[in-house]
Amino acid sequence: MLYDNFAMLTKRELLIRIVKLLKEENLVNGVKYIPVEMRPKNKRPIKCCVHKDRYILKHKIISILGFEITDEEIDLIPLSEFAQKALDNKNTKENILSVVHEACSACMQSQYFVTNMCRGCEGRPCLMNCPKAAISFKGGKACITQEDCVGCGLCSKVCPYHAIVYTPVPCEDVCPVKAITKSEDGTEHIDKDKCIYCGKCMQTCPYGAIMERSKVIDVYKSITAPDKKIIAIPAPAIYGQFNATPGQILSAIKAIGFDDVVEVALGAEDTSRNEAAEFLERMEEGKPFMTTSCCPAYVGWVDKHAPMVKPFVSDTRSPMVYAARRVKEQYPDAEVVFIGPCLAKRYEAEMYVPEVDYVMSFEELGAFMVAYDINPETCEELPLDPEVTKFARGYAQAGGVRNAIVEAVGNGYTTLSIEGLDKKNQTLLKTMVKKPEAQFVEVMACDGGCVNGPCSLAPLTLAKRQIKKALEK
Repeated sequence: MLYDNFAMLTKRELLIRIVKLLKEENLVNGVKYIPVEMRPKNKRPIKCCVHKDRYILKHKIISILGFEITDEEIDLIPLSEFAQKALDNKNTKENILSVVHEACSACMQSQYFVTNMCRGCEGRPCLMNCPKAAISFKGGKACITQEDCVGCGLCSKVCPYHAIVYTPVPCEDVCPVKAITKSEDGTEHIDKDKCIYCGKCMQTCPYGAIMERSKVIDVYKSITAPDKKIIAIPAPAIYGQFNATPGQILSAIKAIGFDDVVEVALGAEDTSRNEAAEFLERMEEGKPFMTTSCCPAYVGWVDKHAPMVKPFVSDTRSPMVYAARRVKEQYPDAEVVFIGPCLAKRYEAEMYVPEVDYVMSFEELGAFMVAYDINPETCEELPLDPEVTKFARGYAQAGGVRNAIVEAVGNGYTTLSIEGLDKKNQTLLKTMVKKPEAQFVEVMACDGGCVNGPCSLAPLTLAKRQIKKALEK
């Protein structure tokens, strides 16, 4: 679940400051002042000193500007030069997700650790139950030999004083596919061949050391170019991010400078229609079950880690694709910007959806709104498309796709909604190949659905309330 923390706020402040400088046409000259302004000498440092804090901010800015930090020579280049290269489209960062090594604290390897709460009791259940004899007692206190420990956790479970705790590497611990591991220097490395771009590592890192490739500069250049038409297609989850009506939120997005705003929920209507027809066809053919395909992180998991499930995944395209196609039909020469909470959408758009030119996160959208002094609550209402139903907008939350398909095909089939790709759900999906749990299965990589995506602005509980209000209107 998304929780506010200072690392997250630092990232958002960097985005806001960069967009403000873009708006003022002062990015090249002004970007060098950001680290100093955010970490002045009279402010208590987070790391060892204010200079280290500023150095980390510089590297995060370089990442936001679209550059990969590969060697130490990058320290010889001023931020202004990176800014100019970014404006000239010379930013060469290829990875959608990368580790800012200067920010990574090289957390110690995950392990079980005996705290000072150990009482050295006579029972010593930790010692008796350890299957590898990794626990001994020194000075009346338990001690774990890490070389022998296999991390089973039995010692922690049986300790009557809860004196043994598990200390994880947060990013490694949440990755559902073990795509992030330590390099030789202790910092983290992301394996692109394993990564499904769910964004959980980025969301979890307490140092904000994992960042996605930003497109704020590209989007800004397009919306300010007089000879370009640019259309925003926001995901349905947008209605959970602000305390405003759907019409006001769409109006706020348009006020940034977009020529038009088209709901991705309109594309969700096409997805529902096509997926319902495909599902009925598969059932008539005697197929045991079918899963959804609108979550790109789930599709990535199937492609890279569960190929046995692939024959049962729907071939229907995601709402983003259908919405972008509608826009291209109406505005053939326009650039299309998808706005959503999902990191994996960047990968989907780049690899498989030529109709989408840029993907912008909700965090980046929020930065534009702050920089442009736009408050959705005070914006006028934009009329909503009458073709879009509450079922299409309901794609934003877990169970929404299932509800839309049930509405289309009726209640004569068994259905299941799976939230998250933890070990339990991965095992469930793999075993369904031989023992199906339901005929129609909705799968979302994020707990709670898209409203809890890694690039969301609002916490899940608040986003759910806002979505509920939007669907009731």
